[in-house]
Formats: sequence, C-alpha cells, structure tokens
Amino acid sequence: MSENRRVVVTGMGAVTPLGNTVGDTWAGLKSGRNGIAPITHFDTTSYKAKLAAEVKDFDPREYLDVNDVLRTDRYTQLAVAAAWQAAEESDVQGTVEPERFAVFFGTGIGGIGTFEREYAKLMEKGPRRVSPLFIPMMIANMAAGMIALRHDCRGSAMPAVTACASGSNAIGEAMRMIRHGYADAVITGGAEASISPSGVAGFINMQALSTSQDADAASLPFDRRRGGFVIGEGAVALILEEYEHARVRGARIYGEVCGYGSTCDAYHITAPHPEARGGARAMTDAMAEAGYTEKDTVYVNAHGTGTPMNDVIETAAIKKALGEKAAGEAYVSSTKSMTGHMLGAAGALEALACLFALNEGLVPPTINLLEPDEACDLNYVPNTAVKADITLALSNSLGFGGHNACLAFRKV
Repeated sequence: MSENRRVVVTGMGAVTPLGNTVGDTWAGLKSGRNGIAPITHFDTTSYKAKLAAEVKDFDPREYLDVNDVLRTDRYTQLAVAAAWQAAEESDVQGTVEPERFAVFFGTGIGGIGTFEREYAKLMEKGPRRVSPLFIPMMIANMAAGMIALRHDCRGSAMPAVTACASGSNAIGEAMRMIRHGYADAVITGGAEASISPSGVAGFINMQALSTSQDADAASLPFDRRRGGFVIGEGAVALILEEYEHARVRGARIYGEVCGYGSTCDAYHITAPHPEARGGARAMTDAMAEAGYTEKDTVYVNAHGTGTPMNDVIETAAIKKALGEKAAGEAYVSSTKSMTGHMLGAAGALEALACLFALNEGLVPPTINLLEPDEACDLNYVPNTAVKADITLALSNSLGFGGHNACLAFRKV
C-alpha cells in the first residue's frame, strides 16, 4: 500500500438544528443564530430539562422511499440525507472503483428511538409484537450500511462509536484509510437522534444537562453561569478524497484533512483527566502531523460543551498543546452554543465549521458568552464572528469513556 497520500474534502452535506443544508447551517453558525428551543419530540412535563437543539422541518421522504422510511431509525435517515447531499455535491461516485469507495460514519448511540418504541411493545403486548426490523433499525452500524448500499461503496463500511468523539474519529480514521492506500474516497461524518425520553432522562439524572428554560441562557460554553450541555441532533457528512484524484477530475476542494490525533485518558468513564493529558496529546499529535509552526494562525473549534468541568480542562488542554503564548493568540470558539451538543454528530458539524472558517477567513462565535470565567481565559470569540486569516484549524472532540480526538485542517 502507498503511504502518506494527501486527503481533501470535496463535498459536504448537513441536516442540523440550524438548517437542513450546508449553506443554511454555515449561515447560522457565522451569524450566531441559536438553534435551541423547547423540546417537541415528546412531552417534557415531568422533565427538569425542557430545551434541545432539534432538527426542524426534516422530511426523510426527500431522500428515502416510503418503505425505507418505515425500515430506518431517525438517526439513519438523517445520516442518509447528509450523505446524499455530500455525494451529490462532490460527484465522486463513478470516478472511483466501488471497491475503493468506503464509508466510515459515526454515532454515539444509534437507534435509541427505535429501541424505546419496540421495548414498549414488548412490555405492553408481548414478544410477538416486536418488529422483525427492530435489530437492523437499532444497531449503530446501520447508517454506514445504508449509505454504502445507496452509493455502491464496496470498500469498508464501518461506524465509529466513541460517544461524543464519534464524528471526529470517523473522519480521522477515514483520512487514514485514504492516506495509507486502503481507499480512494470515503463518505464520512456522524449522525445522532437521541432527543428521546430515555436519552434525555439519562443525561438529566447524571446531572449533565442544563435545566435552564431560557434558550439564550442554556448552552453557555466558557461562561461562568454554565450548568450543563443542551442535547442536540442531526447529521453532517463529508466526502474525503485522495488529493491527486480530486485535482485531476477538477473537483471543488474545501480543504485538506492534514492531521489527526486519537487518544484515551484511561482515567474515568465520564470525567476527563484533571491534567488534560489525553486531550492535550490528541491536539499535539494532530498538530505535528499537520506541520504546525509558531507562524500559524490557529482556530480551535473547542469541544466546549458548557459543563463546569469540561470547559476548564479543555482550556488547560489547549494551553498545553499550543503553549501559553500561542494559546492566548489563538481563536477559540464553541459552536455548541448554537447547535447544542449533537453527540456523535458533533465532530462532523465542527469539521464543517473549521473548513468554512478557513475558506472565508471568518471565525464563528461562542454566543451568549456574557460572564467570562476566570478559569477559562482564552479568546473564545464572544457573541460575534470575527475576521481572521486562519492557516490551521483544529477541531476537538472529547467523549465519555475518555475518548479524545482532534482533527487538523488547512486550505489547499
């Protein structure tokens, strides 16, 4: 196998709380639009948390026939929609051999909505009433499988299931597949649809969710008022392609995936390591592969969930990785202030934000950052996007289980 081939992004698709296309999503991010609102997917009367970042006005029948809609969980439907948009824009299908076309798609939880519905049938009506499609609708690899089926991807078709790092791990592993010669193009990204009774209840009871009922005071990364994350949903897909192949066929190139770090804290099932050792090393690994120098102007799309512990420790990780001076000069923002935490889809959405920030020279803001925390003392681009000639964009994703991923992007 050939090694160290360059990997670029030639297409993107998005179904997010800010819009059901890439254009609408980026317009929302750079304008600081808040995608958080009261939950509509179920009755929250008895729930402490009542807000979420839901996908709005999504009709899966635009992307799937009626039979497939009935046979797929919402997370798969969102993934298929984003992948279809990305593949259509890239127009890569047919230019690579199917055996060299792969899928690596992330999700943190998979078909939790399907699980809830079928388990209710089991308890109320007995085992004979459980759908024969229960298992294929629920399992976390089905988004990857459906995407491969629709786009004739006969190479590897796998999920990344690393909690909140799933989307970033999927993109990073897809990059490695191309870099080391196992594929010429990969459909990658992440999807999640867990704004459900059990999903929300579980996060509430572990005290992870914000219980604010004010949409502008709920997802508050790096603000001293922060009290937890706001759950989100959606899907973002990227087409990764070997650079020379993309150049020869005249594809539009959004940017290069030029670095990837993947580590584990090996410390606790939910809490990050107090010295930020895993998060910092993921960043330094990605930066080293990307050829970082002190001359780079850096943008960090932070994991930035708005939980008390995460934001302080991630700030420390950024300082460790970049050094105090460079960290102070870097632009850092959390787009979760607008999209909520899309869990397994978060890293893919944030990769999109990095690529557009590089292309437009515009750093999306951290909205509703009104009361800075002394322990979070970097430039978090509060409330309004800023123009900056970025040369290197980093995207951090830190997941339960101690999973850490960092992606590095440059303009081509």
